[in-house]
Amino acid sequence: MGISLSQNKGMAAKKASRIRRQVRGRKKIFGAPERPRMVVTRSAKHITAQVIDDTLGKTLVSASTLESDLRALAGDKSEKAKKVGEIVAERAKAAGIEKVVLDRAGNKYHGRVAALADGARSGGLDL
Repeated sequence: MGISLSQNKGMAAKKASRIRRQVRGRKKIFGAPERPRMVVTRSAKHITAQVIDDTLGKTLVSASTLESDLRALAGDKSEKAKKVGEIVAERAKAAGIEKVVLDRAGNKYHGRVAALADGARSGGLDL
């Protein structure tokens, strides 16, 4: 037994919709040196945040639940996402970054994405 064709079309449509939202958002969002772009990448188990300067094409700071200290952290995925937001804010402040623009990469702003943004705000970043 596998995935039926109708279910597969549903998954393809869902992925296409997310990519369409991502492209639509990236038309408007650009990470300048004075306000770099914070990209949130979400998977089924993990979440990653990177602060990117688009003029240089370089990642300035990043944090993820894939890091060893966060993997051992107990709690649900939203709590871990909030902790990732706090850590990326701490690292950004250490790098001299006060303001960022949030790029949610086509994901809806709720759940883990919103928790990460709230964690970054509580860590002192201006989103």
